[in-house]
Amino acid sequence: MNLIVDVGNTSTKVAVFDGKIKLSQSRINELSCAELEKEFGGHKFDRAILSSVRVLPLFITELLFHSIPFVHSLSHKSKLPFKIRYSTPETLGSDRIAAVAGAYNLFPGESVLIIDAGTALTYEFLSGDIYMGGNISPGLKMRLKALNEFTDKLPLVELSDAFSSPGANTMEAILAGVITGVTYEINEYIRTFENKQTGFKVILTGGDSGFLKDKINHPVTYMPDIVIDGLNYILEYNAK
Repeated sequence: MNLIVDVGNTSTKVAVFDGKIKLSQSRINELSCAELEKEFGGHKFDRAILSSVRVLPLFITELLFHSIPFVHSLSHKSKLPFKIRYSTPETLGSDRIAAVAGAYNLFPGESVLIIDAGTALTYEFLSGDIYMGGNISPGLKMRLKALNEFTDKLPLVELSDAFSSPGANTMEAILAGVITGVTYEINEYIRTFENKQTGFKVILTGGDSGFLKDKINHPVTYMPDIVIDGLNYILEYNAK
C-alpha cells in the first residue's frame, strides 16, 4: 500500500494507492498529527511519499518515518524518469515536479504543456524526457484577494460566473477582469506553444481547473489530481 501526502499552500491532499490503483483521496484543511493519522484508515502502508510547498512541522515527518518502512521526501534530488533543465532546481516546487511526472507517465515521450490552476497559475513544459521549465503567475483567488488588499475601496469578491462583461457594477467589473484576464492568458499561452510546437498535449489540473476548463479554446486533458498521480508514480519509481 502507498500513502501519498501532498501539502499545498491552502490544504493537504492525502491519497491511498494499491500499486497503481487509487483507492481513496481526501483533503485536510488544518494539518495536524491527529488528522493525518485519521486518514490512514487502518491501512498498513509499505511506502509513502511526502511533497510540500511549505515548511512542515517536525511531527509530520516523524509520524511517517516512524510508521512506514519506506518514506520518500520529494525534491529535485529525487530519482526521476526525466531530466530537469532548470538553472535553479533547488527552488523548483515539488508539486511542479510531481505534475510533470504525472504528465510523463500519461504521455511518455510526447510534448506536454501542464497548466496548474491553483493558488498560483503555473505553466510547465515537458518535451519528451526533458522538463524545459515553466512560468508562474497569480491564480484566480490570489488576484481577487490582491485587488482587495492593495486598494482602499475594492471589495473582496468570491469567485463566481455571475457577471457580465463589461461589468455592470464593481463586483462584476472585478470578476470580469480577473476571470477574463486569466482565460485570455491561458488561451494565449496555448496559442503561443501551438505556433512553436506541433502535436503537443495540454493538461489542465489544480483546484480551479474545473471552473476554467470550459473557458479554454483548445482541447485539453482535464486531470484535476495529476499531482497526486505523479507522486504515486515517483514513489513507485524510487522504490524499485
